[in-house]
Amino acid sequence: MDLLFRDVTAVTLDKYCTVLRRAYVGVTAGKIVYVDKTPPEEPAVPQATVARVIDGRGKVLTPGLINAHTHLPMTLLRGTADDADLHHWLFDHIFPAEARLDNRAARAGTLLALAECAASGTVSVTDMYEFSDDIAACVDESGMKANLSRGMLCPDGRFDAAADRRYRDTLDLIDTWHGYDGGRILAESSVHAEYTSPPALWEAAAALARERGIGMHVHLSETQNEHEECFRRHGLTPAAVLDRYGVFGTRTTAAHGVWLTDDDMNILAEKGASVAHCPVSNLKLASGVARVSDMLAHGVNVALGTDGAASNNTLDMWEEIRAACLLAKNLGGAPDRFTAPQALALAVTNGARAQGRERETGQIAVGFDADLVLIDFDRPHLTPCQNPLSHLTYAVRGGDVVMTLVRGRAVYENGAFPTIDVEKAKWEAVNYALPLIFNS
Repeated sequence: MDLLFRDVTAVTLDKYCTVLRRAYVGVTAGKIVYVDKTPPEEPAVPQATVARVIDGRGKVLTPGLINAHTHLPMTLLRGTADDADLHHWLFDHIFPAEARLDNRAARAGTLLALAECAASGTVSVTDMYEFSDDIAACVDESGMKANLSRGMLCPDGRFDAAADRRYRDTLDLIDTWHGYDGGRILAESSVHAEYTSPPALWEAAAALARERGIGMHVHLSETQNEHEECFRRHGLTPAAVLDRYGVFGTRTTAAHGVWLTDDDMNILAEKGASVAHCPVSNLKLASGVARVSDMLAHGVNVALGTDGAASNNTLDMWEEIRAACLLAKNLGGAPDRFTAPQALALAVTNGARAQGRERETGQIAVGFDADLVLIDFDRPHLTPCQNPLSHLTYAVRGGDVVMTLVRGRAVYENGAFPTIDVEKAKWEAVNYALPLIFNS
């Protein structure tokens, strides 16, 4: 056995939300091989001799968090255009700044984002951006998991797949990275949004996803204006019109979903699509509050994302868990309308399902990948602890994480990043990327 957590409180996030106190969790070759309240012994447990034992007293072990919607390089734009509505934020500030990015800058921003994710307990991300090959290379270096797509948009409406650079980038991403390292990196097709692209792009992106057997990533009904303008253009909601062109024909992550109608929810449920709820970003941009409880009641899988660091402004998934739970309670008009276990499921179990990884991650169970997070509960704001599920939802912060494992490999431990040269990435961001973006 490579690694054994001893005397740890294990929050398994199985279907019963089982909490095992003073538990033993063993890892071999990147897999969880032992979960019990008694220590492993020969001959019942092969390879019971342990290379490393971690004392879990005062700590809680959980499955790793999954950020179901983000834009990693946007760490470079954190704080760039605060306090603007989405349309002006995007078209007047973000798109012009992004036009000045290059590969080197994107790599610096991506590595900083991955370090931030790892340090706060995220093991896998679903990302939509440019510079797909560079982002994939950074994910590879980090040892983390990712579903990656090249956001395809065509503002002028004249889309030609054979000549479109974004479409070719998507093909290259699929050919080079899809299924890499036993599926640690997966490629997806993408429609940036209904309002930034024409039907020809939607059809091409959807056909590509079906032909290659990959997922789809799209922004959907993020703002009231987006939703209503689409209806004026097409006589249909964004969900309905994109469905007409086959966008939900494969496993799809639809980011935001703030203004979905009941009929929209039925479409997504019928097609097996997931909504990536991004409560903090939506609150900051005053986009509204997604009806998460209603989506779940309609049978929609709801995951959780941060969106990019430029609109959040952190990649701390614990903030999203707390915000999602509190907003759902408030929107439902009752404290029991949404519970701590439900909120945690958004960030773990449902996120795994959205990524197509539900058979490999999202639980502390034998046979699952050792995608694990160790949290120090010996902190003033976490002491005493009567209910770990409550503390994980309402009290834990990203800074409480002391170790993050992906497939049994530490990507963060006690302030150190074994797989990422964070100091170099910081230097590159400050000395190369920022002058490039803002002094060009």
